[in-house]
Amino acid sequence: MKNPIQPSAVYLLITFLLLCNCSEKKIDINEYHAEIISAWNQKIMDIAVAEDGLSTLKGLRTASMAHLAMHDVLNTITPKYAQYAHNNQKSTANPIASVAYAAYTVAVDQYPDKEKELGEELNIWIANISEKEKTEARELGEMAANMLLTMRSDDGWGDEAEYAWHPMAPGVYAEFNEHSGTPEGFIFGSGWAKAKTFMLPTQDHFRSPPPPDIMSEAYTKAFNEVKELGSTESMTRTADQTHLAMWWKDFVENSHNRLARQLVEKEQLNLWEVARLFALLNITVYDAYISVFNNKFHYNHWRPYTAIRWAENDGNPDTEADTLWNNLHQHTYPFPSYPSAHGTASTAAMTILSNTLGKGDSYSFTMTTPEVDKAGLFSEKIKMDPPTRSFNSFSEAGMEASMSRVYLGIHFRYDSEEGFILGKKIGEFASQGFLKPMGQNKSGS
Repeated sequence: MKNPIQPSAVYLLITFLLLCNCSEKKIDINEYHAEIISAWNQKIMDIAVAEDGLSTLKGLRTASMAHLAMHDVLNTITPKYAQYAHNNQKSTANPIASVAYAAYTVAVDQYPDKEKELGEELNIWIANISEKEKTEARELGEMAANMLLTMRSDDGWGDEAEYAWHPMAPGVYAEFNEHSGTPEGFIFGSGWAKAKTFMLPTQDHFRSPPPPDIMSEAYTKAFNEVKELGSTESMTRTADQTHLAMWWKDFVENSHNRLARQLVEKEQLNLWEVARLFALLNITVYDAYISVFNNKFHYNHWRPYTAIRWAENDGNPDTEADTLWNNLHQHTYPFPSYPSAHGTASTAAMTILSNTLGKGDSYSFTMTTPEVDKAGLFSEKIKMDPPTRSFNSFSEAGMEASMSRVYLGIHFRYDSEEGFILGKKIGEFASQGFLKPMGQNKSGS
């Protein structure tokens, strides 16, 4: 007969099992509030706005990387959602401190001149923990952040624009530097069309159908609509349409992150849920810009400002030129028209909010935009009166954002409608394929 296990051996075995169990401490994620996510989101956006007015992808790209890193550290500690960068590690680090180090590491890498300001934000979130906890959290946060920074090190976000101007012709994008306020020969965003995406397989994954032919009834109808509703002194544009046209001018990454901060506080989501929401929101808006600019430069479609002033040469007998025509804010952005970038990015963002807040599309909310540019980027700011608009659903808000560009006089209706459709596709693609609850897909992203 084999000898029975001695008491000392039993004691050692129990001790070993207890120690192993303690090393994997259980975390109740509902005990962790999400203020830290919103705080870092606002900090990064404020720095980005101050640096370049969001005229580049830098701020949105930084926010995207930071939020993905925050999401990944939390799901290393307690896996609730699939990670983005798949670090395949486990950790018992302090969740709040790890999030803070992840955000700080990305932000200070992108904005090294703001190290002091970012360090002050970091210290708010790590002030009351031990040095051992700080070390463990820093290691995890830096690991997640550096994985994202390495992945995006050659993504082409700031590459020089390449563009070949085409001879003046019906429907072809033409220069209007006197209206855009930009140097002769300048065009914006062609580099965005080639930048690496965060989640779309390719920049042209969603190719929009062509805009209407210049001789078509659809084009003629859209031409006449924007000529009237989008003009500086329109006799048919209502006061509400004028308000919404200007109110929606704020950049999507600014206005929709601000809305998200408001809504996650209202809904009292936990830290893991909020980390996922902001990560999905920002990478989706980023990819929406890449996708829509890829479409814009694929079709190279002209703006209403050119179309209306040059209509006598377009070959369409039902369009009448107005060589003095101007739009509501007397400015046109210097890049092709179709589809609407604002409609695409806004609707993509609204789709993410609809799918991640847990409330579905039919959700009433009020959105705030305190001020906007009077005309083009870096023009004087004007206060919005009122600063708020209210909606009964996220899709309603996305459509209003899209259509606002018609009332502003910088897009045709078909630009806006296709922007809404494209944005919806991108938002659903992100929602269904990335950062999903554990067990819902095999790839984890």
